[in-house]
Amino acid sequence: MTHMLDRRSFLVAGGLTALASTRVFGANDRLRIGVIGAGGRMRQLLNSAENTGVPFEIVSVSDVYAPRREEVKSRPSAASATTFVDYNAVLDDKSIDAVIIATPDHWHVRIAVAALAAGKDVYLEKPVTHTLEEGEALQKSVRSSRQILQCGMQQRSWPHFRNAVDLIQGGALGQVTQVRTYWWQNYGSSWVPKPVDVAQLDWKQWLGGAPDQPFSQEKYHRWRWFWSFGGGAMTDLFTHWIDVAQWAMKADQPTMALMLGDKYVFKEWECPDTIQAAFRYPGVDVVYEGMMSSSIDDGGLEFRGTEATLKVNRAGMSVFHENVKADQNPVLKEDSFEDGTTPHMANFFDCIKTRKETNAPVETGIAAARAGHIGNLAYHRGGMTPWPIK
Repeated sequence: MTHMLDRRSFLVAGGLTALASTRVFGANDRLRIGVIGAGGRMRQLLNSAENTGVPFEIVSVSDVYAPRREEVKSRPSAASATTFVDYNAVLDDKSIDAVIIATPDHWHVRIAVAALAAGKDVYLEKPVTHTLEEGEALQKSVRSSRQILQCGMQQRSWPHFRNAVDLIQGGALGQVTQVRTYWWQNYGSSWVPKPVDVAQLDWKQWLGGAPDQPFSQEKYHRWRWFWSFGGGAMTDLFTHWIDVAQWAMKADQPTMALMLGDKYVFKEWECPDTIQAAFRYPGVDVVYEGMMSSSIDDGGLEFRGTEATLKVNRAGMSVFHENVKADQNPVLKEDSFEDGTTPHMANFFDCIKTRKETNAPVETGIAAARAGHIGNLAYHRGGMTPWPIK
């Protein structure tokens, strides 16, 4: 599904350069932040922002659902924030240094491009694109501006993930020829959406460029599983893990994708709830499996090399060597000591002040989203597709 960029987005994608902020920050200066999309993920992002210890103030909040705007306002950092339904009102505030965007996927590029054109630095949740075609527009927008953009690929700032990548790239595993990725969640038991007061929701604004359709609580809460708004597990869960795999293996796109997907449990969804997929990269294959009605084992990656195997998830990593006794493995183990979103947000805040490149620049976010889009493309083409399409 594609959607049109608005005029402001089109102009900047075409090459107009936005003016970077000329503000000079002192060590204790308070950043002025705009919030766009105030749902559950934004709640987590703002918690992480507060955990950085960096002084910031939420100046304005935009969301189509009034209770979510008010929830952000309850934070001390947002006590005097103004609230809006339309995100353009946030972008029009020249006092704002940066915006954090955590809307449904189909809004990501449109809002990010408009924010860059307005001279704002941007934290953009993953996947940064909703379609393959949007990648070029987003990259042009970032690189023709002087703004900072951090993609919401927080593993890039998570200490043990960074250490894992260093080990892999340093040759500690020998030749890596297979990466296994997986993520299991249970939407049936772990998440029962709360009823929505439609009188306080601007459903037309929420739809944006998506096809007009009646309000649906399932679509509003679980939008990731409908093609007009998201891309299912491949652009949600898989995006995080393929980013780590591409980062570690120094590869940015597959040459072939295969995908089996089925709607076995959540038949009202459009996207499959049960997936097995495989991606061929030069010298290495990456596989993914997951389903949305079983949460045992959660999510993680396994890098299998000729000398050792590295297993990593958000709780930590372990290295298992081929040539030691079983009771001596793992030969190396590291536990996570913090949620990686906190150092990722700290990196974003630091880059706002220093104007350095972020840990997850636009190209990495586009590449991670692209792999998920290619997987979905294979699904729609009968289970397999070469890439680029020939």
